[in-house]
Amino acid sequence: MSKLGKRTVAARQGIDRKKLYPLEEALKLVRERAKAKFDETVEVAFNLGVDPRHADQMVRGVVNLPNGTGKTVRVAVFAKDAKAEEARKAGADVVGAEDLVAQVQEGNINFDRVIATPDMMPLVGRLGKILGPRNLMPNPKVGTVTPDVAGAVKAAKGGAVEYRVEKAGILHAGIGKVSFTEQALLENIKAFADAVQKSKPAGAKGTYMKRVALSSTMGPGVHVDPSTVH
Repeated sequence: MSKLGKRTVAARQGIDRKKLYPLEEALKLVRERAKAKFDETVEVAFNLGVDPRHADQMVRGVVNLPNGTGKTVRVAVFAKDAKAEEARKAGADVVGAEDLVAQVQEGNINFDRVIATPDMMPLVGRLGKILGPRNLMPNPKVGTVTPDVAGAVKAAKGGAVEYRVEKAGILHAGIGKVSFTEQALLENIKAFADAVQKSKPAGAKGTYMKRVALSSTMGPGVHVDPSTVH
């Protein structure tokens, strides 16, 4: 086993790794231990009682956090003509059609979210092998394939968080910055947890939210009592 650094050992002091903390207490512990020289992101992780290999147990969606994420999100939009202009006016960072497809194919991907108008999807579909693994492929289920590009751009810029469960039933997201007030972070966590709860698939059996943990970018994880996140 590799030895833990002094900072890691210090950060873990006072945290009982076997205890399930109430949400407010867990958040205090995480914020107190965020000692990096940058404004760390507060992250929440859920271990869900689902097997995403089965289509009827997939959990995915998008939620608008009431207090935003604190992160600058670069948005790309696949659109033409009036819709392209609409996207630019709404604050999209990159707008294009065939030219944007070529840019992505060349590996020039300098954005965090992709939105497309429905008529552009045959074009965007060519990029599935590039955008899919990066979780950037537009999808109507999470509102990123839409004729309302202005609304989608504003949502992405304003704190919309897209989520998707991974292989082992793990789902995680950044829900704000350590510099946020405790109240703002609590509101964001509860909004995110509510969205995940509402996304419970019909095929899920037994306990849905099995485990919940909070951490900061560089800090230790703190286990949270799942009953306190709603």
